[in-house]
Formats: sequence, structure tokens, C-alpha cells
Amino acid sequence: MRKIFSFIYPYRKAAIIAAILMLVELAVELWLPILMADIIDNGIIVRNSSVITSVGLFMLGLTIFSFVTSIVNTYLASYVSQQFAFDLREALFEKVQSFSFIDFNRFPTSSLITRLTNDVNQVQLVIFMGLRIMVRAPLLVIGGVVMALFVDWQIALLLTVAIPLVIVFLYFVMKKGIALFALVQEKLDRVNGVMRENLVGIRLIKALRRSKYEQDRFRVVNNDLFERNVASLRLIELATPVLLIIMNVALVSVIWFGGTRIIGGDTKVGDVAAIITYGTRITVALSMFSFILMILSRARASVHRMEEVFETETVGRKSSRSLPLPLRTLAFDDISFSYTEAKVLKNISFSLECGQFIGILGSTGTGKTSLIQLIPRLYEPDSGEIKWNDVNVNEVPVEELRRAIGVVPQEVMLFSDTIGENIRWGKEDASMDEIVDAAKTAQIHEFIMTLPNQYETELGQKGVNLSGGQKQRLSIARALIRKPEILILDDSTSALDLKTEAKLQQALRDSDFQGLILLIAQKISSVKEADQIFVLDDGEVVGKGSHLTLLSENEAYQDIYSSQYGEGADHAEKTS
Repeated sequence: MRKIFSFIYPYRKAAIIAAILMLVELAVELWLPILMADIIDNGIIVRNSSVITSVGLFMLGLTIFSFVTSIVNTYLASYVSQQFAFDLREALFEKVQSFSFIDFNRFPTSSLITRLTNDVNQVQLVIFMGLRIMVRAPLLVIGGVVMALFVDWQIALLLTVAIPLVIVFLYFVMKKGIALFALVQEKLDRVNGVMRENLVGIRLIKALRRSKYEQDRFRVVNNDLFERNVASLRLIELATPVLLIIMNVALVSVIWFGGTRIIGGDTKVGDVAAIITYGTRITVALSMFSFILMILSRARASVHRMEEVFETETVGRKSSRSLPLPLRTLAFDDISFSYTEAKVLKNISFSLECGQFIGILGSTGTGKTSLIQLIPRLYEPDSGEIKWNDVNVNEVPVEELRRAIGVVPQEVMLFSDTIGENIRWGKEDASMDEIVDAAKTAQIHEFIMTLPNQYETELGQKGVNLSGGQKQRLSIARALIRKPEILILDDSTSALDLKTEAKLQQALRDSDFQGLILLIAQKISSVKEADQIFVLDDGEVVGKGSHLTLLSENEAYQDIYSSQYGEGADHAEKTS
């Protein structure tokens, strides 16, 4: 909790002033019943109009002063709470940017969206209400009891008896409320998750006519959220009538006992009226506790959820050792990796040299993508080391490491911007000449020039107005423009025809790119011209060598070749 509320510190002066103004407003509110008692006893009862006028005008002046302090307090409370939320949301977003892929497995996208929006808003509301009424309400209760005891302690004791009962009840409600609202936030995560899935996959849903099914699925999670909200609010709303019953019984007792003391001449009418006023204001303050308890309960659950994000240990970003450049060798030394208990990669060791074109081949689920995701430390290996020029990549800053690697993922991600800006996304300060050169190498320049606005053509969401192959080539251009030491192509030529793919590979060889190329593929045609091909099966390297070497000597490679080209095709090529 300390981490979350430390974001108030830069605005502590404004928060302190707001708190002081709130205390001034409270002092005026506690003083007014005493002045009212003075008007009753020394003005109305004895028919002294001067006292009524002078004290009345003084009360009016205090009320105006309290009104002004209230306005300033509200402005400062809004300023502090909004700035707090702004800084907190930015810090959470920055933390999420540092997550590794394994962290995103722990926090679903929908949950992170809720934590950065709804959870932040819940705590922001607590900050605002804390500087407005949240602290003022309990202080009004305490101050009202003290002032009532000062006026007539015998009558006021009837109020003090009710307060402990209220405190015990409120403690019970808040304890239950925190647990219930934690469940509410979890259900909200689920609703956001289903909504996100539907919006992302809306075209597929409509194409397969699954709208009714998705509506029913959303209705289920929405109903779960509704039921949890209702259960939570029922508990909180129960507080108000219980508090009113307790306090109204106390007020009736004050009126009855105060009346008998007035008749007996043991107290004044104004004093009883002042105590009743204090009792009424205490009751109003306590009735606000149900609302305060609700936002506190929700905020406490939200604070815990945001703390989970901040406390997540991410891959190391500070190191005294810089990444040795340029790349000469990249070595995997006895690497093993698993997402759960089952091993995805098992004791993998090999060494690669800069300038090589390396193919990594294997069927679906053999660990190809997992292998290359270890290089930029998107995941961390369970054991073993990845060495860049004989330096463990864990010993260098992850920012430097990733800056030297260009990755083209399986799932192409393009943004709602121009084609030029999508390519420049790989290098913020890239010139137009660099953009064109990268596009030419990626074999997409000629297509771009056929468009009416060429590089200024606006793309739809995720590049919806492009074909799969065009998206892949734009993504490759984006990776090439940063001139990386390692270019990783994760099955990112699957949508290209053989001719275009061959031209792309030749362009990479002919360009000034001197780095290491890692091409992950399922098609032999994609890696056939590679300097070396590594064959993966069940998380292990079961073969390595050139296309012809593997075709002659490696059974796993021969099986893949036969499945793609037909039985006997391998023999025909070996003898040709």
C-alpha cells in the first residue's frame, strides 16, 4: 500500500492545504451549534434582539467563510487526486512494458486493462473523498461527541453509548466488503476479457455466424459480475439503516432525558438543542459511512491488485556490462526451457556465426518459436546460457540486447497509421531513404508505389486493407530498418509465394545487411538455401547441416521432405 500512495508525495503541499481547509470547514460546523444555543438562551428566550442579530450575522459570516474554504478544498482535492491517478497509471504502464512473456501469462490482457483503468479510478476516488469528506466524517463524529460532552456531559453520554456499537458493526461490514469487492474486480476482468476477444475476433464471429453463442457467453460473465455487485452492495447498503436505527434511538433518548432535565431546571433549552444538533450531524456523518465503506473496500481490493503488478520481478535491466558489438558468435550452451512442468526445450547446444543464414525447421509444437524467444530474453531459460561473443546475455542490459535484434513475429502487428510510419516504427529517426531501402529489400516497395498515396497510404486496424503476404513484408521491412545484429524471422514468410520468398532471401544476401539471420519455418522450401539448417523434434535438435546433407543423412528431415514433396522425392533430388 505504501508504494501506491507514495504517488501523492509530489503533491503533498496541495494535499496538506486541502486537509487544513477541510479542518477549518469542520471547525466551523462544530462551532455553529454553540452559537445557536447562545441565540436560543440569550436571545430568543429572554427576547434580546441584539443578541439574535449580532450572533446571527456572525453565524452568517462563518457560513460564507466555510463555503469559500469548501470550494478551494474541492479544487485542491480534485487536483491532487487527478495528478495522483495520472502518475500511478503511467508508472503501471511503464512496469507492464518491462514484463517478460511469462509475466503476461500470469496477467491476462483484460486484467491489466482493468488494473490500469478501473482500479486506478477506485483509488483516485479514495484520494479525492479522503481530502473532502472521508476524514471529515469520522472527525465530525469525534468532534461532535466531544463538543456535546462539553455542553452537558450527562445528556451527551447517551450519544457516546451508541458510538462503540456503530464502530463494531462498521468493522464487520468493511472486513466482509473487502473480500466481496475483490471478487467484483475479478469478475470485471472476465467481462473485459470476453469483450476484448469478441472485438478482436468480430470478423470470424460474423463469418461463422457465432454471434448468438458469443452473446450467451457474454451474458453468463455479465450476470456473474451483476450478482457479485449486488451481493457487495447489499452488504454495504445494510449499514445505513442499521446506523440510523442505533443513532435515532440515541437521539430519542437525548430528547427524553434532556426534556426531563429542562423541566427540573438542571439544564438550558439551548444546550439540549445544541446536543440534538450535534447528534443529528453525527447521524448524517455516520450515514455516509456506508458510501465510504464501499469505496474503501473497492479501493483496498484495487490497491492489492496494482501492488501485484509493481511487485512482479521482471528481467534485469541494470548491468555494468555493455553488450559487445558487433556480434561475432551466438552460442546456446545446454539450454532447457519449460512453460510449466513439461520441458519444451531440452539440453540444446550449438554455436552460430555472424553473417550466416540459419534455418530452424520442425513441425508445429517442436519448440522453434520458444527457442528464438530466449535470445531477446522474452522468456528466461530454466538452465543453461545464451552467449553473445562469449558473454552471457543475462549480464547485459536487456534494452541494449533488444535494440540489437530485429524480430518479425508469427502474428503480424500493424498500426492504424501510414505505411511509412509503420516501417519507421522499427527506427524512430529513420529517414525516407532508409524506409525505401528497407521496403525494397523486403520486396514490398513496388507494391507500395502502385498505391495512390504510396508511403503515405493509411492502413486500417492491423493492416486490414492488406493481404497476408503484404503484411509480412511490411513487418520484415520494419525489422530491417533498424539494421540489427540478429534478424529473427519467425515463420514470417509463410504467406509468400515461392518466387517472392526466393527474391526476398536473395535481396537479404545482396544487401548491406551483415548480421545473423534466423529463419523459423515449417516449409523446407523456406530454408532450403540456408547455410545451416537445424531440425527440431520434441524440443531437441535432431539434425543440423545443409539441405543436401540432411536429405542424405537425417531421417527426421527426410520424413518432413517426403510429407511436403511426396514419397520418393528425396531420392530423386539426391540423385539429380
